[in-house]
Amino acid sequence: MTLTAQLPALQVLVPMLTAPFLLLVQGRGLPWLAACAASLMAFAIAIALTGMVLNEGVISYAMGSWPAPYGIQLRVSPFSALLLLIVTGASSVALIAGRDQLHMGPDGEPLFYAAWLLALAGLAGIVVAGDAFNIFVFMEISSLSSYVLIAGGTDRRALPAVFKYLVMGTVGATFYLIGIGLIYMMTGTLDLADMEARIGGVGELRPILVAAGFVTVGLALKAAMFPLHVWLPNTYTYAPNLVTVFLAACSTKVSLYVLLRFDFLVFQQNLAQHDLQFSLFLTPLALIAILIASGVAIGERNIKRMLAYSSIAQIGYILLGASLVSVIGLTAGIAHMFNHALAKGALFLAVACLATRVGLLRIENVQGIAKQMPFTMMAFVLAGFSLIGVPGTAGFISKWYLIGAAMNEGTLGVVMVIVILVSSLMAVIYIWRVVEAAYFSEKPQGQSVVGEAPWPLLAVTWTAVLANIYFGLLPQIPVSLSTQAAEILLEHLP
Repeated sequence: MTLTAQLPALQVLVPMLTAPFLLLVQGRGLPWLAACAASLMAFAIAIALTGMVLNEGVISYAMGSWPAPYGIQLRVSPFSALLLLIVTGASSVALIAGRDQLHMGPDGEPLFYAAWLLALAGLAGIVVAGDAFNIFVFMEISSLSSYVLIAGGTDRRALPAVFKYLVMGTVGATFYLIGIGLIYMMTGTLDLADMEARIGGVGELRPILVAAGFVTVGLALKAAMFPLHVWLPNTYTYAPNLVTVFLAACSTKVSLYVLLRFDFLVFQQNLAQHDLQFSLFLTPLALIAILIASGVAIGERNIKRMLAYSSIAQIGYILLGASLVSVIGLTAGIAHMFNHALAKGALFLAVACLATRVGLLRIENVQGIAKQMPFTMMAFVLAGFSLIGVPGTAGFISKWYLIGAAMNEGTLGVVMVIVILVSSLMAVIYIWRVVEAAYFSEKPQGQSVVGEAPWPLLAVTWTAVLANIYFGLLPQIPVSLSTQAAEILLEHLP
């Protein structure tokens, strides 16, 4: 077999096997260098797999040449290819930017970067796993290593935040495992494709419906779906800045990916019969999340916490697209996963730039900072444009698709469009509060003069910003992957 045929396995094995190697690396900066190399290699593999999926369709890989459902199968579909780009890209960008920003002693550096690569391997493993149990295994790997990353900074307030995250994450994983146990009891298989084929022949549907409830609630906890989002604001706020860049771009997206796979593939018979019930459950939660989380973000003074609540609102956009149970709606939701990762990653990178020169990341502490950090603030403004959905940026593309999908829903669709437009105006308000303080407020007397952020961090930040503009002007790749993913999710529904 050629090396190309091994890429699905290498996507997980490269970071996973590099992680224990880091524990043996001695020397300041060498663990970071090895982690960057592994993450960039994983990113290159994700790009190669994306090209293969666009040309050949879904890729299947049988571990040890044991065919499914007897062996472990890895599957790379258009949906998983898009998520792999998000996960590996976010990891690579955050690692490159974090060389001098992640402060830890020489003893803690190998452990921290080993945990980082385990988180990367776990998230990538969730995305390519073809069976429900290995999704759980990789979910636990990514969660446990994420707890280490969040608590690995100098801010001790991260400890209670990560404890809450641990409790909520454990409950979510337990609910998911209970649901999988019920499905296995009724179908006798853990392979998702086999499960999809067998579940239609199950005579007694009540255990399947209970399993659907457990799986949905468990994954909703992991994805910080409103109102199960309480762990997210403090986690993003008190984690090290570059860890927030990594996790905010991809962790909740991976949980949403698993949720959509189960709801639209495994539980499709129930969805086909009760799609109105599915929409009536998901649509109100999505609309409430968009409005309430955006409103809370407006009132926040801490910039990282403000952006954390913004992420909860953006998750609402993704769920709103899914709740429409249509190709264009799902395309909008899936494309928004990619576009929000670009926008929020760039925003948190700009915040990391500010953190190098500003002590507390509060709005009053960035007054007049634009004159001293012009490139940082311009990056923040352009990334904010993408979050708002200004034409010419990536964020506009998915919102435009979402508005188009909503307009097909009659009167309810008009309500959805109004909510989308109102929430975009609310995003203008909370982004403007930072811009107003930085550009139009005077620097407090006695505040020392600061310079621009370190150029390596600034260069990575602007790379992310330019990616938002590039995919806003040329969105063919994410839109094509999103459309193919939506068609696959809906292909068996009547």
